[in-house]
Amino acid sequence: MKDKYVSLRLRNQLCFPLYAVSNMITRKYKPLLDTLDLTYTQYIVMMVLWEEKQVNEKLLCEALYLKSNTVTPLLKKLEDKGYIKKEKDKEDERNLVITLTESGEKLQNEALCVPETISKEFHLTPDEATSLYTVLYKMLDEERTKD
Repeated sequence: MKDKYVSLRLRNQLCFPLYAVSNMITRKYKPLLDTLDLTYTQYIVMMVLWEEKQVNEKLLCEALYLKSNTVTPLLKKLEDKGYIKKEKDKEDERNLVITLTESGEKLQNEALCVPETISKEFHLTPDEATSLYTVLYKMLDEERTKD
């Protein structure tokens, strides 16, 4: 007789290993980011800004798969630290433009060791890492197209 509750077993849930690995990764980042005085979510905001130098809030939210009510307090804290400046868009005052400051640019040099240190923590082959990356972004992109 088949167990009708088999689908409720923790080991049969896709969400659980994703959740557990996400927590594990965030814990591994914490000591590295503590030296930069950044939380993980502040760090991913900074990564977008290190790449783009200037971005509007809507595009930042899209890049991070986050809602504005999550990003707004992050921006306030990064502005208080002097890493970014926020201004209303001169062409459309409803839009907020976020610009990397000189201090924020300098922080990028201090963060160079983070990706390499983290990648050493996980013993994935390049093919495994690429496969995982591809599957995760497939899931994210499919969800984005639903919105």
